[in-house]
Amino acid sequence: MLEIKNLHVKVGEKEIIKGINLKFKKGKIYALMGPNGSGKSTLAKIIMGDPGYKITRGKIFFNGEDITNLNPNERAKRGIFLSFQNPSEIDGVTISNFLRIALNNSKNQKISVLDFHKLLKEKLKLLKMPENFSERYLNQGFSGGEKKKSEILQLNILNPKAAILDETDSGLDIDALKIISSGVNKLMNKEKIIIVITHYKRILEYLTPDKLFVMINGKIAIEGGNELVKKLEKKGYGWIERL
Repeated sequence: MLEIKNLHVKVGEKEIIKGINLKFKKGKIYALMGPNGSGKSTLAKIIMGDPGYKITRGKIFFNGEDITNLNPNERAKRGIFLSFQNPSEIDGVTISNFLRIALNNSKNQKISVLDFHKLLKEKLKLLKMPENFSERYLNQGFSGGEKKKSEILQLNILNPKAAILDETDSGLDIDALKIISSGVNKLMNKEKIIIVITHYKRILEYLTPDKLFVMINGKIAIEGGNELVKKLEKKGYGWIERL
């Protein structure tokens, strides 16, 4: 469903992504790990179409279509979703209104207010969030955990085909981690892709990846399964850098 071919990316004069080739198949959960500064978040933003990065070589394909030069909103309409590390706070815009407008725009159809609030209530219950949460302004005054829950609520409402979760587990206590992981797992089906970017093993105990990619210095250094997750937890990344 999602394929990256020989991707090279620069910020200014600095090359961040240095020739990546990846294929993500439907019905699979993938993990992307690596030390700080290895290019993981850059790759996520490039897939989403962030204009702050320049693709110098390579292509990105989604469902067989070349999306390399599409704007972020067009990628979102095709079913790609990115959960941010640090979501912006937006004063005066409630979560409910934001999600209803985003859903209508992404699906190119109008959902009635009644049907939307029924869907919203269902998803809030799924994530064990109070109903009045949706009347708060988007991320304003939210704790780190509340911001991450807000992102997963958006994920469940928008129901994308490919979801990239960039350090969704960062700063979460164990209860919040379980709730968020459950919300992601219930969304997953044989037609979707989940890509989890993380530094830690613990979220991968709840979102079990079918494949793990390790990124170092702008390249995919090694890939494997769950056994690789355990090895990284025990030995870190140094041994991969020496390969």
